[in-house]
Amino acid sequence: MASVPVVVFLLFLLVLSVAEADQIISLISLGSSLSPTVQPTSWPSPSGHFAFGFYPQGNNSFMVGIWLLDTPNRTVVWTANRDDPPVSSNAKLSLTKHGKLVLLTDQGEGKSITNVADSASSASMLDSGNFVLYKNSSNLTIWESFDDPTDTILGGQNLFSGDKLISSVSRTDPTTGRFQLSMQGDGNLVAYPVNSSQASDDSYWSSGTFDSDGQLNLNNRGLLSLRNSSGFIIRIVVNSPSSSNRNMTIIYRATLDPDGIFRLYSHSFERDGSSTMSIEWPELQNQCQVNGFCGFNSFCTLVGTKSADCHCFPGFDYIDPSQRFGGCERSFMEENCRDSEAPETVKYSISTVENVTWSDYPYSVVSMKKEDCGNSCLKDCNCGVAYFHNGSCKMQKLPLRYGRRNENASTIAFFKLLNLGSVENSSDTPPLLPIKPIVVVDSKKTLLLILVVSLGLVTFLCFVCAIVSFFIYRHRVLSYKKLSENEDLVLTEEFTLRLYSYDELEQATDGFKEELGRGACGTVYKGALSNGNKIVAVKRLEKVVGEGEREFRAEMRAIGRTHHRNLVRLLGFCAERSKKLLVYEYMSNGSLADLLFKAERRPVWKERVRIALDVARGILYLHEECEAKIIHCDIKPQNILMDDFWTAKISDFGLAKLLMPNQTRTFTGVRGTGGYLAPEWQKNAPISMKADVYSFGVVLLEIVCCRSNMEVNVSTADEIILSGWVYKCFVARELDKLVGEEEVDLKMLVRMVKVGLWCIQDEPDLRPSMKNVILMLEGIMDVPVPPPLNS
Repeated sequence: MASVPVVVFLLFLLVLSVAEADQIISLISLGSSLSPTVQPTSWPSPSGHFAFGFYPQGNNSFMVGIWLLDTPNRTVVWTANRDDPPVSSNAKLSLTKHGKLVLLTDQGEGKSITNVADSASSASMLDSGNFVLYKNSSNLTIWESFDDPTDTILGGQNLFSGDKLISSVSRTDPTTGRFQLSMQGDGNLVAYPVNSSQASDDSYWSSGTFDSDGQLNLNNRGLLSLRNSSGFIIRIVVNSPSSSNRNMTIIYRATLDPDGIFRLYSHSFERDGSSTMSIEWPELQNQCQVNGFCGFNSFCTLVGTKSADCHCFPGFDYIDPSQRFGGCERSFMEENCRDSEAPETVKYSISTVENVTWSDYPYSVVSMKKEDCGNSCLKDCNCGVAYFHNGSCKMQKLPLRYGRRNENASTIAFFKLLNLGSVENSSDTPPLLPIKPIVVVDSKKTLLLILVVSLGLVTFLCFVCAIVSFFIYRHRVLSYKKLSENEDLVLTEEFTLRLYSYDELEQATDGFKEELGRGACGTVYKGALSNGNKIVAVKRLEKVVGEGEREFRAEMRAIGRTHHRNLVRLLGFCAERSKKLLVYEYMSNGSLADLLFKAERRPVWKERVRIALDVARGILYLHEECEAKIIHCDIKPQNILMDDFWTAKISDFGLAKLLMPNQTRTFTGVRGTGGYLAPEWQKNAPISMKADVYSFGVVLLEIVCCRSNMEVNVSTADEIILSGWVYKCFVARELDKLVGEEEVDLKMLVRMVKVGLWCIQDEPDLRPSMKNVILMLEGIMDVPVPPPLNS
């Protein structure tokens, strides 16, 4: 009988423990709400270690999330709708009477925090850091924050197959950052940069586990492990030492930090309320081991033992100097390639950097001496940098990614820079002006002597000026006669151009004051003729021999006898010895490059279609309709100008190559601008009008997408080279990605993309003629499916 009281006592203890367990879960009833500044601002967990609600984000702005209450700090472990803008102090978070968890902004808009269709009956902030919604009295969980992690997992939380953690921008900015940790379907846990193709060479850390339906688990004792679908441990990532101190509570979290390193933290809470944080394990030892820590065209260097800094490669500047990790862009505009006919006109020089590496693959690997590696890059228009290592020279296109300094690499990188020539140092101190002598007059006789000498000196100077003026006049008359008789310029009745003097054009441009643009061999200035009533563009050729001389004569021959609404009109010229200038009609609306890449209001779809046809008609005139067929050789947006009525006109015939009537191909030195050059330029092959077709194809795709053919600041690596991205979107039937949310004529979009892809085929014979290009763009001729592009 004595056992009966014992059984009753044990049952009493069981009921008591169940009651205590129920008290651990503090239910939040329907109709409850939070405010950013008026209590309650959050719903705490029973232990007080976690809270769900509003936390401050900037000046009088707030986000909704879950945080760990570290005295005196706050460690955010989860954020709702992290990429939405912060809300003001007038916002409200409510668990509505209809069972929905809704954020009401100060504009009265409501946004759901969860993604479930079921209605909740209550909610709770648990001591595990998990915020849950329950359904019915059985407390069935219908949603929990553990199923939707941001950058952190907590004790008792899993990262299942297909889930990922994405780092925050910074410790104070919870929006989507630059790195992600993915639990892949093959069971491998892998870290990548966010804006990457997630190929094997993009990853910078992996668990090396391969078990389908694997999961990452962090338990309450700090054991971080990978498990299979049955829950068995495949690999222990880290096992934190357990504490025997019963007066201390330890909470573990694993966070993908803003620098891309996955770390395990412990937060120790004493009974007196104090707390400490410790790093139990870092995935990597330093930030330079993280692919993408520094953006494109930059390299990572260690500062101390663990922290790092980003530096631009030679020839590049920071895209945003305040965010050095954001990558670098060219510090100069790409010029035309080196002309093999004029070796003296070298456009580029070489700058070397030692002991740097990057993760891209070269397009050419050749065994050669170190001294020859840089020169090989200079001769190759596709080469942005050459990389010498162990007797091999590796040619690399730009941009470069995942650059880092490695003192043990024993490498030399040769970077191609624009050759600025010998420029005088503008910082030199100007020569001092001589001090005027002080004349002391002692008498009238001395004064008279000074006056006589001065008068004689003035008379002599006037005589000298008269003689000099006579010879200058005589020289100019002879020069004009010589110019008129010059067979190269062919000044006939059909050549209706005005001859200007250098002084006229210098005065018209106010001393060449306002620069409009800069080309391969000259600079264009804004000028005013006829008492300022006529605005013109004056191009001053800055080289008088070699390529500059050829450019002048080519432009005179070509433009002087051409006239088309889609060609910039040449009005006149100046040729005084080494001073050679061209006078064009002024294009008030800048270049197509400004319109597509820089303007705040980019042209709408119909305007872009019209511009594409304007350019195509201008090229067709040069190829087939003018007296002498002309290959432009440098079709690019910078050479397409917009007049007062937004008509596109082709300019800059400086690289034009004229064909004889019975000629379809010609040999010429490498010309044009990188990115727009047809492949045959690099093969020493004859150049035909199909070279212009290739350049037009690149420009056409730029017009479609309103972006340049190569951009570094893009969301994925596939988008860097425009032509490759366009083809991938075409094959995947995702052309809407090219124009975003813009309303376009879908049939015309498909037609323009297909025409552009045909134009940029490597084989010239596969490219259509400009006449067929126009027929296809106008819908008169069908456009077949283009073949794949060569990589």
